[in-house]
Amino acid sequence: MNSDNDLQIAGDLLEVPHLLQPPREHPATVAEFAGLARAIAADRARWADLVRYDATTRWYHRLRTGPGYEVWLLSWVPGQGTGRHDHGRSFGVLTVLEGTLTEHTRRGTRTLTPGAQHVSAPGYAHEVVNDALEPAVSLHIYYPGLTEMPMHPASHAGAGASPFCEARAVTA
Repeated sequence: MNSDNDLQIAGDLLEVPHLLQPPREHPATVAEFAGLARAIAADRARWADLVRYDATTRWYHRLRTGPGYEVWLLSWVPGQGTGRHDHGRSFGVLTVLEGTLTEHTRRGTRTLTPGAQHVSAPGYAHEVVNDALEPAVSLHIYYPGLTEMPMHPASHAGAGASPFCEARAVTA
């Protein structure tokens, strides 16, 4: 077929605005939340001046909210960690912006370096710690917004958890 004839039959889709999907103002899928995290990570001017380091506790700052989700910026000095926990009914997207973080799960240990993303389902138990000698900065998106963070005893992390509550590493 001749593509000119096809265009005459179908017309130019850009000339028919009612057929185009309007761009979403806020993400609605896991892939869109991961994309939002990558976009924020790439825009260093948006977050770098906000970062603070606290030797006594992990520092955190809510960077953005939207309908049903929150975006948090966290800093980690060497040795700081979360303890074993899950995020209740929230999905999570963790993106490392600077430094190195280590995630411990019932399945093993994973090292997360700048640009690494980690997506977790509700109820997924893990522990994140800065095992490195340098500070780290990470971005966390929770959907729905984080309302609970149940802690798990270290010896029972993941015990009784559904095999479907596994996380998936996403590379940029």
